[in-house]
Amino acid sequence: MKLRIIGAGLAGSEAAWQAAERGVSVELFEMRPTSSTKAHKSKYCAELVCSNSFRGAGLHNAVGLLKEELKVWGSLIMQAALANEVPAGGALAVDRDGFSQYVHQKISEHPLIELHTAEISSLPDYTPDAPLIIASGPLTSLALTKEIEKLTSQDNLAFYDAISPIFLHDSIDHSKIFRQSRYDKGEGDDYLNIPLTEEAYYSFVENILAAEKYTGNLAVEHEKIENLRPFEGCMPIEDMAERGKDTMLFGPLKPVGLTDPKTGRRPYGVVQLRQDDTEGSLWSMVGLQTRMKRHEQDRVFRELPGLEKVEFVRYGSVHRNTFIDSPKCLEATLCFREAPGLFFAGQITGTEGYVESTAGGMLAGINAARMLREQSLLQFPQETAIGALMAYISDTERKDFQPMNISYGLMPSYLDSPRRDGKRKLSKKERRIIAAEHALDISRTLYKDEDSSLDLGNSSKALKQSNQYRQLARTSTSYFRNFRPI
Repeated sequence: MKLRIIGAGLAGSEAAWQAAERGVSVELFEMRPTSSTKAHKSKYCAELVCSNSFRGAGLHNAVGLLKEELKVWGSLIMQAALANEVPAGGALAVDRDGFSQYVHQKISEHPLIELHTAEISSLPDYTPDAPLIIASGPLTSLALTKEIEKLTSQDNLAFYDAISPIFLHDSIDHSKIFRQSRYDKGEGDDYLNIPLTEEAYYSFVENILAAEKYTGNLAVEHEKIENLRPFEGCMPIEDMAERGKDTMLFGPLKPVGLTDPKTGRRPYGVVQLRQDDTEGSLWSMVGLQTRMKRHEQDRVFRELPGLEKVEFVRYGSVHRNTFIDSPKCLEATLCFREAPGLFFAGQITGTEGYVESTAGGMLAGINAARMLREQSLLQFPQETAIGALMAYISDTERKDFQPMNISYGLMPSYLDSPRRDGKRKLSKKERRIIAAEHALDISRTLYKDEDSSLDLGNSSKALKQSNQYRQLARTSTSYFRNFRPI
C-alpha cells in the first residue's frame, strides 16, 4: 500500500502522518528549498508564512473546538504547536521556527514516510489502489496550477494574502509602550502595546493611505496583484483604511480591554505586538498585514511611538493564494467527485487558516488510508467542527465560493440549540460550550470506532496517542485558562 502526497505544508504533513500511523507507506513531495515561493523562507515542513498564531484557544471559539477535535485524533500539527507554544494571552501562538523544525523531524524520522525534495509539475496517475493527495497549498506552482485547472475544468480562483512585519525586540523603545494582554488574559502581560492618541491614530491612517503599495517582496511586482481580491479574514491594513478611517479602531487597533499605565485610561487606539519565538527576541505586529513597499514600511511604521529605530527582521508582503471551486469538485470526504483515488486537502480547498488546513489534511490522510484498506470513507457529522467545515466546502448549492474559517455559524448543533434553560436565557458562550461538548463526544466515538477497525500491532502510534495529547493539553497554560477537560 502506497500513498503519494504533493506538498509538505500543514495539510500535507498532517495527511502523511495520519496515513503512515495507520500502516500506509507514504511518499511526500515538497518542492522547497529547490524551488521556493515568494512567502517561504526555509526548507522545513509545515513552515508558517503568515502569523505565528493558531488563534483562539477556548471552546467558546469555533477554532478552539477544532483544535480539540484534532487532538482527539492524534494530530501531529497540534502536538508540534503545544510543544512550541509561546505566550499569547487567550490564543495559541508558537515559535514558528521551532514548530516547523519539530514537524520536519517527525516526518523525516518516520519509517513509513519518504520525504522527497522535488517539484511536481504534472499530476501523476492515481487509482483507489494508489491514491494521491494534492495539498500543494495556496502558493501552488504555476505549472501545477495549470494542471489542476485542466482537471477541474474551471478558471483558477485566487485572492491575495498579506503578511505583517516582524521586529527585533531589542530595537524597540520600551519606554514608550506598555505590556498587557487584552482584558488581562493569559499571564496578563503577553503583548506589547503602542498607545496612540487621536492625533497619532489619524496620522497613522493618512500615512498608510498615502504610501506606495503592493510589494514588500520584489518578486510580487511581477504578478497582477491588482486583479486579485483580498481575503476578508486577513485584510491588509491599506484595504481596511480605504473602507473608512475609523475601520481599524474596530479591528486590529481597537483599544478595548487595555489601559495605558501612564495615563490610567484606555488609549484612543493601540498597535499590538505579539511574541514570535520562544526566546522573545522576535515580535510581530498583530493584524497589521500590509502591501506597502519596503521603503514605505520603514517610513510609516517608524513614525509609531517606540518604533523610531526598530529593526525589521521580516517586512510585510503580499502574495497570491490559489484555491479550487471545492463545492463543484469535492465530496465532504475530500475525495474528488470525478476521480476516485484523488483527494485535495488544505488551503487549496478553500479552508482558510492553519487549523482548518490541518483538519483537511487529517481527514484526507485518514480517508486515503481507509481507501487502501477498502473501507468506506469517513465523513464527519456536521455537528462537529470538522464536519461543518467539510460540509461548507462541498455544498453543491453554494454559489460564488469563497475561502472560509471555521465558525459556529456553520454548525447546526449551535444554530438550532435551545436558547433557554427553563426560564433562564442561555448566553451565546453557553450555547457554544454545549455545542462543543456535543461535538467532542461525537469525535471521541468516531475515534474509538476507527481504532477498533484497525489491527496494526505496534506499527500505529497515532491511534494510541489521544491520552498523551490530553495530558499535554492539560499542562499547557492556555488549557487551564480556557478549556474544559476532555
